[in-house]
Amino acid sequence: MTKFLAILGGLVVIVGIILTSSLFIVQQTQQAIVLFFGKPQKTIQEPGLNFKIPFAEEVVYYEKRVLDLDPPTERVILADQKRLDVDSYARFRITNPLLFYQTTRQVSGVPGKLSPIINSSLRRVLGNETLLDILSKKRASIMVEIQKTVNDAVKRFGMEIVEVRVRRADYPDETRSNIENRMKSEREREAKEFRARGFEMAEGIRADADKQKVVILAEAKKEAETLRGEGDGQAIQIYADAFGQDPEFFAFYRSMQAYRESMASGDTTMVLSPNSDFFRYFNNITGNVRPSPGNP
Repeated sequence: MTKFLAILGGLVVIVGIILTSSLFIVQQTQQAIVLFFGKPQKTIQEPGLNFKIPFAEEVVYYEKRVLDLDPPTERVILADQKRLDVDSYARFRITNPLLFYQTTRQVSGVPGKLSPIINSSLRRVLGNETLLDILSKKRASIMVEIQKTVNDAVKRFGMEIVEVRVRRADYPDETRSNIENRMKSEREREAKEFRARGFEMAEGIRADADKQKVVILAEAKKEAETLRGEGDGQAIQIYADAFGQDPEFFAFYRSMQAYRESMASGDTTMVLSPNSDFFRYFNNITGNVRPSPGNP
């Protein structure tokens, strides 16, 4: 009885191993190829539980989801002879697992097949466009054309290109240095030109200001002379009117002013005759000059 149970247990284990080896599951994100001793037998693209011959058939799984590809940077010469280092990326999916297995086998082999095709399409399409086209709204149509060109070439590998985009496009290092030097020279030239224009304008403004200064000073001097002449005339007229009203008082007032101005400092020395007309009011408020001795 013990021997029978052992044999039965062994058979159950063998059957379990056989059943386990006969069943496999394809996930929703997967697709599979069943190989019979290395030769493709069938393709399974729907998820679910499937059967295979144990130990004779094996299953190779591939992704259904979109995969990313980052090709190396490619140098492109545009239609206007400008050089660009183009950094692109692509997204693809495996649409025919059998064809993909026959041509590529592993996903790790995709970059070696797709990168040259993508870069070749970039050179061919961008080579017919100018830098202005790439920077304009035409860029979207250029990317569509590149994607179509790449798709036509990768169908034989059982793949489909979902998207091709240019991540970045830069001038090469040597070209960038030349452009920077040219831009620097251009900015220096513009700065010198602006500086020369500014100096010219400053000289013009300065000359105009000097001219206006001369004109304003001349006008002011003319007006001052006119006002001074009018003032002198009015002063003379006032003096004349005052002198005409009381000549004696006017003479007395003028003599007092002359005494104050000539003797204000205190150290004035005057050599004049006491009987001179200058001192007529000095000793006599009436202004009558006393006769000197010996004179009648």
